[in-house]
Amino acid sequence: MRNFNEIKEFIEREIVPRYHDFDAGHGRDHVITVISQALSLAQFYPEVDRCLLLVAAAYHDLGLAFGRELHHVHSARIVREDERLCQWFDEDEINTIADAAEDHRASSDHDPRTIYGRIVAEADRIIDGETIVRRALQYGMKHEPGLDREGQYRRLMEHMREKYDYGGYLKLWIPQGQNAQNLEKFRQLLADQTEFRHLFDSIYDTLNN
Repeated sequence: MRNFNEIKEFIEREIVPRYHDFDAGHGRDHVITVISQALSLAQFYPEVDRCLLLVAAAYHDLGLAFGRELHHVHSARIVREDERLCQWFDEDEINTIADAAEDHRASSDHDPRTIYGRIVAEADRIIDGETIVRRALQYGMKHEPGLDREGQYRRLMEHMREKYDYGGYLKLWIPQGQNAQNLEKFRQLLADQTEFRHLFDSIYDTLNN
């Protein structure tokens, strides 16, 4: 019988440190938060194996080492190629973990295939206005450094509306969680252009000092 604490120690020792090389929005704090939120959401689904869920949450963004566009696909590949997991999981379980890691992406062209994918996807949705804007701005400043303040603002607003606004591609999967309520609050913030611009300017100034 596999031991949750043993797997947790492996994750903390071998997997979490790999996030140090990623951008600020997907670093060590991010993966720790996703793991914590995923395990918290598992309380609503007693059939879920917490060991499988822990690993899926921990590996979900490892594919960023190969670029952002297909990082979810690479994350699944990394799961399947990591022979260390065979000491705890059989082939079917490893495939379930890999599918969950692949299915977490908000812009995926298909819904998560299992409850594990739905939980990891939901845990990855950190819906807090300040956190969302900071992460998006950090990404924009890193990948489009030539944009000035107004350029970054236009880029960020386009992304916010495409992803988070009514009709956006972000989907939520766990109705018992806080994300639905938080998403509505964020949509109200998006609709208030004065307040949203104030938040943007505050974060922009902080990141540039």
